[in-house]
Amino acid sequence: MAESPLISVVVPCFEEATTIAEIVRAVANAGLNVEIIVVDDGSTDGSGEIVAALCGEIAPLRLIRHAANLGKGAAVRTGIAASSGEFVVVQDADLEYDPADLPALLAPLRAGVADAVYGSRLRGGAAQRAHLFWHYAGNRFLSLLADVLYNTTLSDIEVGYKAFAGDLIRSLRLLSDDFAFEAEVTAKLLRRGARVYEVPVAYYGRTYLEGKKITWQDGFRAVWALFRFRFSRLDPPA
Repeated sequence: MAESPLISVVVPCFEEATTIAEIVRAVANAGLNVEIIVVDDGSTDGSGEIVAALCGEIAPLRLIRHAANLGKGAAVRTGIAASSGEFVVVQDADLEYDPADLPALLAPLRAGVADAVYGSRLRGGAAQRAHLFWHYAGNRFLSLLADVLYNTTLSDIEVGYKAFAGDLIRSLRLLSDDFAFEAEVTAKLLRRGARVYEVPVAYYGRTYLEGKKITWQDGFRAVWALFRFRFSRLDPPA
């Protein structure tokens, strides 16, 4: 029997000491052949130390540290560059997305019909905590804008659960340091002609009091990114 493909699970982490151990253990126990790459993005709450201690317990776990907080996009880029898997998944370090959904997220990639798969909180079929209204409205607006600009039908481009063919995602020259990563990677995949699928995923959203970090300013950055990467050169020179 052929060995299961290696899945690189990139976990950008900033100030998630209360959840990072649970997420790492859940990914490790998902029944997949994984390498788990946690990128501690300048945390000061002990997140990195927790992961360092887990490295002795969980064999496929690796820790990379940024000396300062650079942003989610920068952390994801670091993790992607360090990955070696046939497929790459971005898994947030909080508990908003359940690693139990990993097999469903990866299924279109493993079947060879997709180049990227987005989890969707808006397609139905999975548990959903009631969304913060303005986040929900902003997500719908950004997805509609992406659909118009890139002639697609994605429902949830801002979702934090995305999976990619490893060689493809490593070939993209990604520039965004912040949450605009989600818009940029969507733009560049679609401009490459990638086959992007969506599958419903569960969503256990947080409030700001519970640690949610994305803000309305990030929405404006995402709008700018969608326009910028629609009309700029696909792979600008270094």
